Amino acid sequence: LGVAPGDRVATLAWNTTRHLETWYGIAGMGGVCHTVNPRLFEHDIEYILNDAGDVVIMADITFVPILERLIPHACSSIKHVILLTDRDHMPKNSPIHSLLLCYEDWISAEEEPILGKFQWYPSKETDACGLCYTSGTTGRPKGVLYGHRSNFLHALSVCLPDGFNLKSTSCFLMVVPMFHANSWGTAFCLPLVGGKLVLPGPRLDGQNICRLIDRYRVTHSGGVPTVWQSVKEYIERTEFATRLESLRILVISGAACPPHLIDFFQNIVKAEVRHSWGMTELSPKGTFGTRKDSIPVEHHRTMQATQGRPHIFCEPRLVDDSGRLVPHDGTTPGSLQVRGPAVIKRYFNKTEDCVQPGGWFDSGDIATIDTNGYIVLRDRSKDVIKSGGEWISSIEIENIVSGHANVAEAAVIAIPHPKWGERPLLVVVRKKDVPPVTKEELLQFLRGKIASWWMPDDVVFVDSLPYTATGKISKRHLREQFPLHPQSSKL
Repeated sequence: LGVAPGDRVATLAWNTTRHLETWYGIAGMGGVCHTVNPRLFEHDIEYILNDAGDVVIMADITFVPILERLIPHACSSIKHVILLTDRDHMPKNSPIHSLLLCYEDWISAEEEPILGKFQWYPSKETDACGLCYTSGTTGRPKGVLYGHRSNFLHALSVCLPDGFNLKSTSCFLMVVPMFHANSWGTAFCLPLVGGKLVLPGPRLDGQNICRLIDRYRVTHSGGVPTVWQSVKEYIERTEFATRLESLRILVISGAACPPHLIDFFQNIVKAEVRHSWGMTELSPKGTFGTRKDSIPVEHHRTMQATQGRPHIFCEPRLVDDSGRLVPHDGTTPGSLQVRGPAVIKRYFNKTEDCVQPGGWFDSGDIATIDTNGYIVLRDRSKDVIKSGGEWISSIEIENIVSGHANVAEAAVIAIPHPKWGERPLLVVVRKKDVPPVTKEELLQFLRGKIASWWMPDDVVFVDSLPYTATGKISKRHLREQFPLHPQSSKL
């Protein structure tokens, strides 16, 4: 195929055995495995493929229509498209037919004598082996390169008892897509300890996840809150919880996990829920929500709602707007910065470092850190609501409202206010098949749980919330939808 060491080979695929084979094959030959998120807008995919300069793309047949639209008019660096399928399922009469290769034919074409002489490429531990782009919520997607050393150290930290607690007897259901944030490192972690990976393909609905856990006796899994909310709803409809007794540890990350979701999986499913936090730029995990023995039992519930403590290869700090250090007292908020051997230094194809002196990377989060090292994300710096010079945490309000029995989803955004600068607006998706919750009921539900000046100025109800390609609520789109909410001018 003419792939040289350091060349980028893109993958556009679901969590399957063939996709997992490509990860190790590409890195093992000295290439860089570039996972592409198919949930992005096509213009972003086009930009990413061109920016990376991919020479080969390996894709599921599901995504052939996307490639047929993009490759003839862009992505000139791509010389081959290997479809992860067999000969019987290859597309006919494709406009990119001259570029197509069948994965199974390509693999079987290697004669046994050649395979017997194959040697892994002698990469250095600092060589790049992976490339993942951010979702581009605040501009163009940016590429994050992963090296052999950083991936290995990150996988070690994830496997530790206070991480995912993985061992040779673990069976992990890989719900997090391999194209999302380095798959949380799980593609490396389970082979590292000799455990089992269950690869679900494209079906990540509540029913399929429950059936896979039951069938393969899954012990560990993880994912964003929205995925596990769908699992919760399926269990509530079917009483499937009694068939999930094998599930011991559930890691929830990607967004703040509502307390009611933690309570459900611990009390009903009987799985330990571990909150976690990370970013693509951190390889991606930075913290794990496990308990220290020094924490009193009555504080365990509060601890679980935090983002957890940093692992051994991630050092955090807080700074104020002037760059001065903020104390780790659990109450004083600051901008969260991190550094470590698995933390980015410079984005791919950029000429300047993205870290501050000392290697500190600004996460873009507003957080507090307590004396035990537990981090609480108060908000994204771009989402924090500044009212009368004081901060209001949209995440905290969302978590409380999401605990209402008749609320499916909730988001809080800032709306302009002539006196206070900004005020919170609560956007809610009602649960179906239950009495519709009202604005007055939700405001009453909040009273006494938050400061009076944190109370939303208004509540609006929508059919659904917008999501980014990585499964997070897109508050940018909500702000565009409600740029000047009428209520803000009345108060």
